[in-house]
Amino acid sequence: MKNIVILISGRGSNLGALLNAAIPAHFAAVISNRPDASGLQIASAHGIPTASLDHKAFSSRENFDTALAAEIDKYAPDLVVLAGFMRVLTPAFVAQYHGRLINIHPSLLPAFPGLHTHEQALKAGVKVHGCTVHFVTPDLDHGPIIAQAAVPVYDHDTAASLADRVLVQEHSLYAQAVRWFVEGRLKLTEDGKVFLLGASPIEAALISPGDI
Repeated sequence: MKNIVILISGRGSNLGALLNAAIPAHFAAVISNRPDASGLQIASAHGIPTASLDHKAFSSRENFDTALAAEIDKYAPDLVVLAGFMRVLTPAFVAQYHGRLINIHPSLLPAFPGLHTHEQALKAGVKVHGCTVHFVTPDLDHGPIIAQAAVPVYDHDTAASLADRVLVQEHSLYAQAVRWFVEGRLKLTEDGKVFLLGASPIEAALISPGDI
């Protein structure tokens, strides 16, 4: 059974969804860069070890990432999952976990990287918005795409209403992508494409166009 370490910064919404999804894996630890992150309580309620490393206590991003990697490696992870982890990671950290570090982003990448994605979508006037699960690379929110889910954008939408609708998709999509990983069904090629082995028609619909 594969070991998973989850990194969080806040309330742990996606964390809770992952823990409730009956994924056939061992959730070894939940680590936060904020000691007051309420998601740590969710992990504890599930009997999962927790740790916090306050990034403000470190003199540089590199020093924090070195300490974070040392904490992660205590659990020998097969996969590191970013679930609302609000830190830009250094290239050295990303390289250390190449092919086993994934993130979910609340937009249909490559559109709207960074913060305030729902506001960006409304300002741009797009008719479709959504979320993306991807492997992490040193380029912020630009890693190889594993899966995407879309929602319509309505004329009456606010950033809050759009965020709520996207979050529903995030919870199911992330759990599915993690399940694929632990089942050994994701193939990451050298040119940055992701293939889902043995994809059913329904599963294929979640993979970004051109990747199957």
